Amino acid sequence: MQPPGSPPQKIALPNIHNVIAVASGKGGVGKSTVAANLALALARTITPQPSSGKEGIGRVGLLDADIYGPSVPIMMGVRDVVDQRTTPFPLERYGLKLMSMGFLVPPVQAVIWRGPMVHRALVQFLTDINWGPLDYLVIDLPPGTGDAQLTLTQTAPLSGAIIVTTPQDVALIDARKGLEMFRQVRVPVLGIVENMSYFQGEDGTRVHLFGHGGGQKLAAEAGVPFLGEIPIDPRVSECGDQGEPIVHRYPESGVAKAYQALAAMVIEQLRRTDQGPELPEVQL
Repeated sequence: MQPPGSPPQKIALPNIHNVIAVASGKGGVGKSTVAANLALALARTITPQPSSGKEGIGRVGLLDADIYGPSVPIMMGVRDVVDQRTTPFPLERYGLKLMSMGFLVPPVQAVIWRGPMVHRALVQFLTDINWGPLDYLVIDLPPGTGDAQLTLTQTAPLSGAIIVTTPQDVALIDARKGLEMFRQVRVPVLGIVENMSYFQGEDGTRVHLFGHGGGQKLAAEAGVPFLGEIPIDPRVSECGDQGEPIVHRYPESGVAKAYQALAAMVIEQLRRTDQGPELPEVQL
């Protein structure tokens, strides 16, 4: 038994080499889209397994930690509640292993839980699910700094956190709060991602619809790496609504290439923080 006041004991996940939290200070910045496409981009960096010949199959997981408003089921094309008697967890889609509360509860049903129940569910998602050996487990956190975030930062062996923002000042203020939360619980911040950074026309001209440079400014002020800009593309929301993220459906698009560059940056930051000695070589 832990003595009163001692920090929570970290969960042991010996088969998972790197656990990456994707967070934001507020909703509406596209954090879940970033988490899903980053997971797919990471899978594309993994050396194909000789036995399967498939790139990255089963070596990257995506855990939807938003108990109240899960997005992963829709984004990954899982529209119905999953029958656990016939379909074991985690599910597999596009080479990723997936787990979400949305697989257990109908989309129209509200989950009305207090903090302890959220804590218990997230711990079960980490420990009771047979994830198998993973190079990366990407955790899509809910926005803000509430119970789910505290549970995972205090109990999961996080390799690092990524903060997602958009260029506007209102988003940056909340992103800074999320960043400070990770610092207070001593989780390395791998860097800042600026989503919806610009729209690029057919002639190559970039239009900054929501301002410019906010993510870079926040990264410089906080002393953390700036991991890159993700452009706006109408196909991103189209792909998410249709259950096939843009990195999978349009791998040669500008957005998909931005995610591949982001994956490479994340891998490099993990190496620099010395959290992942068994990381695979990047193959872009």
